Amino acid sequence: MATITDVVVIGAGPAGLCFAKALANLGLHTVVIERQSEHSIASPAFDGREIALTHHSAELMRELGLWAHLSPDAISPLRDARVFNGSSLLSMDIGHRDTQKAELGFLVSNHLIRKAAYEAVKSSPAISFKTEVEVTNIKTDANIAQITLSDGEIIQAKLLIGADSRFSETRRAMGIAADMHDFGKTMMVCVMEHPISHEHTAWEWFDYGQTLALLPMNGARSSVVITLSPDEMNPLMKMDEADFNSEVSARFKHRLGAMHLVSTKHAYPLVTVYSKRLIGQRFALIGDAAVGMHPVTAHGFNFGLKGIATLSAEIKSAIAASKDFASHSLLLRYEQKHRRDTRPLFLATHAIAKVYGSNSPPARLLRAGALRLGNRLAPFKRAVAGFLADAR
Repeated sequence: MATITDVVVIGAGPAGLCFAKALANLGLHTVVIERQSEHSIASPAFDGREIALTHHSAELMRELGLWAHLSPDAISPLRDARVFNGSSLLSMDIGHRDTQKAELGFLVSNHLIRKAAYEAVKSSPAISFKTEVEVTNIKTDANIAQITLSDGEIIQAKLLIGADSRFSETRRAMGIAADMHDFGKTMMVCVMEHPISHEHTAWEWFDYGQTLALLPMNGARSSVVITLSPDEMNPLMKMDEADFNSEVSARFKHRLGAMHLVSTKHAYPLVTVYSKRLIGQRFALIGDAAVGMHPVTAHGFNFGLKGIATLSAEIKSAIAASKDFASHSLLLRYEQKHRRDTRPLFLATHAIAKVYGSNSPPARLLRAGALRLGNRLAPFKRAVAGFLADAR
């Protein structure tokens, strides 16, 4: 006999849990499916990633109850941003003063966002978990979505949501293709201390042969991101701490002084994804399963929250009008709006990554010229600052 519910969400990451909470606020019951244990969801391990949040995303997290579960010490203000090219000290500076806000946004560790999301949903009677199981079969028709789990349980719902990462198995099971681009690079992330203040300014440094990023954390610490080819990254990951400290300090040209590792190191393949369709019959993709962004713009989770807000607003309107909250027309409106919200920046990000990832002589000239021009155009800088601070 099948379990009946309103919505099934596959994936208990931040996007899946935030969407379940948004639906609970609308009076809908959701079953969240996750192959990990509930303990892993409740107490996620540090994974090296710092998430940049816009003011709009912070507002959405407050509405969903996540913000209250974050310690103030865990929220780092992101006041300004600087973009460097090559070995030049010249940078394009994006300032919070251009936004009339005290900061461009905030930085919070990914594992703390995951923990806050679980804390926000764990006591909701409208949200149930099925953990340590996998989905073995999916069927949807005009009336219902049905999944079969590895333990034999069958769950039926009015709406099925795929929120299981940019490498979504649910997306593939639904027969939806995706534009996936593997940059052939590996990103290493870790936390380092340094004697020279970051002044709560983020760096994006398109050096020749490597890309460096620095995300300012509270205190004299920063999240450091180094992007290299896999064969260059492997020895860096295997270095002992003393050699690693010296190597990273040198890669940053000692601009922050002697840097010291204060966390574990984590490496991730640099792959972006944009799903060719965001919906199916009684089915929708959210989060990275829909749009997996390049980290250069730091907008991945912001877009995930934006998609959740868009889809839940459509569902809220349908419930108020006593209409089917998983109808094709409703899901199509979500798809169209989320594409408009995400596609331009996704394409622009790829163009930036292509130009600033190339070391050919023409590309070097273009990179330097574009940076100088952008730094001189005050309206352009104000527009970028406004988007970084409050993208809607």
